[in-house]
Amino acid sequence: MKTIQQTSYPQGAEKWILVLTVLSCSILVLIDSTIVNVALPEISGGIGASRVEIAWVITSYIVGNAIVIPLSGMLSDLFGRRNYFTVSVILFTATSFLCGISNSLQALILWRFIQGLAGGGLMSTAQSIMIGAFPPEKINTANAIFGMGAIMGPILGPFLGGLIVQNLSWHWVFFVNLPIGAVASVLSWMYVTNLKTDGKKFPIDWWGIVFLVITVSSLQYILEEGPRKDWFSDRSIVLLTIASVLGMAAFIWQELHTKYPAVNIRLFKNWNLTLGNILVIVFAAMMMSSMFFFPMFVQISLGWDTMQTGLYLMFMGACTAASMMVVRKLVDSGLKPKMAMLIGVFLYVSYLTMFSFSSPQSHGANFLFPLALGGIGAGFLFLPMLTLALSGLRGSDLAQGTGLFNVTKQLGGAVGIALINIFMNHRSAKIGQGLVGYANEYNSLFTSRIEQIKQAFLSAGYAADDALKAAYQLTGSQFHTQQILMGYNAGYLFMAIILLVVGVPVILMIKSAKKPIHTDSN
Repeated sequence: MKTIQQTSYPQGAEKWILVLTVLSCSILVLIDSTIVNVALPEISGGIGASRVEIAWVITSYIVGNAIVIPLSGMLSDLFGRRNYFTVSVILFTATSFLCGISNSLQALILWRFIQGLAGGGLMSTAQSIMIGAFPPEKINTANAIFGMGAIMGPILGPFLGGLIVQNLSWHWVFFVNLPIGAVASVLSWMYVTNLKTDGKKFPIDWWGIVFLVITVSSLQYILEEGPRKDWFSDRSIVLLTIASVLGMAAFIWQELHTKYPAVNIRLFKNWNLTLGNILVIVFAAMMMSSMFFFPMFVQISLGWDTMQTGLYLMFMGACTAASMMVVRKLVDSGLKPKMAMLIGVFLYVSYLTMFSFSSPQSHGANFLFPLALGGIGAGFLFLPMLTLALSGLRGSDLAQGTGLFNVTKQLGGAVGIALINIFMNHRSAKIGQGLVGYANEYNSLFTSRIEQIKQAFLSAGYAADDALKAAYQLTGSQFHTQQILMGYNAGYLFMAIILLVVGVPVILMIKSAKKPIHTDSN
């Protein structure tokens, strides 16, 4: 399958309508990946599901995403880019409505899975359409525009989710997609164009698809359910780990030995493309983990509400968006992408390190500067990294490359959250053991503190026994809060070390010259 170089590009109003259409679709998908998280307690109560069961509302969407993202290039070639993208928008919008009217857990999981399939196709195709709308010398502009959506979507999700849940019902976290999806469906049919390779008849790589589905779905289940089932002490985790490893091996063998692969992994023969995907795995793991833990960190440890959490995440996202515009100009003016990424690593490491020194007395103002550093660092990292991974790809290879980039990003985020969660749980347990060691009658500081709290309760009218019991309960609660806070601090520091130790060597290995990539699977 040879790369088709696109020689004509949309101009004027047509170009910017196309850009706004695909950008709004990608933001819609990314918002949906996080907006539901905030509404899970309300959804759980509304459909009568337990806390464990309701997690599958998130998991089913992620599994659908992960399965279809690497296949988007093949599906786009097979059905035509305009047809595939427009149908994905329509399907995403329709399943949003069906999710909103679901009254059982089974129905909601089913529609969320199908919504994930549609959303995964939308995301990869939108990125390739965006980049294909600009000539190669303007690729930084295309990546900056798309990158802003990629950063802003997950950050806006929790804020919008909190706003909707507080003022409407949980159904509206799905219904909010309907008007945007309806307009995007019409515009995508009108303005998205096909490529010269679209609609070409070729055998479908069914075995490659089967092996990919086995690998991705097994791995996603392991990452989601592993912490709850104590990992390899559970038989299902062991069996699915074996299935995932064997499925991956079979998938790689199949894709390297078939004439028309479902996923063109031969693209990885380019050194910079490979390094770009390694880097995005590491960065996505750290970024998604820090964004995943931030709401729990500030709400559980510091008592923030959903709205306040969302506003601070939006502030970080605004810093990232502004940073991308600046980085685009700097790179176009001669700043080496490697230097931009190194600056981004050190800024993001600084943000994570500052968060690792949080205390119960920390308040919003303490987080503004670190969040600004993290947001700016993400912009310096993400834009050159995206350009690196996709430079030289055009036409159908671009669709395949964006699929690979997005699936590695998603898997990196899922693996990162799982691994860092394990680290934080173990670290928190160790911290808890250390704190409990101070809580005994032989520790004068502890007994003095208990006595002070007891006297406060006595002054409030408690009986002596009740005052002592309340003092121990309050102290236990404070110990628990301190334990959680110190666990998060350790987690943030761990993320900073990983990004510094892994990210910097990978960036230094990048080659300055970026040659166009031409693959031939014949």
